[in-house]
Amino acid sequence: MQFHHLQRAHKNKRSVPVGRGGKRGKTSGRGGKGQTARAGHKIYPQIRDMIKRIPKLRGRGKHSFKSFREKPAPLNLDTLENAFPSGSAVNPASLLSGKLITTRSGRMPSVKILGRGAVTKKFIVSGCSVSKSAREAIEKAGGLIHPESNPNQKSRTIPHRIREDSRGS
Repeated sequence: MQFHHLQRAHKNKRSVPVGRGGKRGKTSGRGGKGQTARAGHKIYPQIRDMIKRIPKLRGRGKHSFKSFREKPAPLNLDTLENAFPSGSAVNPASLLSGKLITTRSGRMPSVKILGRGAVTKKFIVSGCSVSKSAREAIEKAGGLIHPESNPNQKSRTIPHRIREDSRGS
């Protein structure tokens, strides 16, 4: 054994960072001096009214208007070509069983089929939204896309709010 082959039994213990830049140094996360820095501080109603007048959108970060809507799981045509035989049904359940998509928080994600790659096999697509180029490629190969394929598309029909029998008399 040589000197440079020796290894320590225990790693260095990291000291708790204190001071400027640390989490528990100087003011320990309480801001500056004054009433709010003391233990048992209570803000009285006059101060609370003043705080309510301050704009609340300040300091929310760069991407504060990010959408909460879940984006569909993207899937390209070349992936479908490699994963499925000709004439097979392509839907979220078959994609999940083929391990091409995964569940999100235990729920089935929405799927969008995109047009990268070429298709030579016939696919029967349902329950997925399909891009324009992917739709053309699937139909060109002799595949079929069901009209209810886009679950996120809103219906164009307007519901009747007033019933026929409640109008007159």
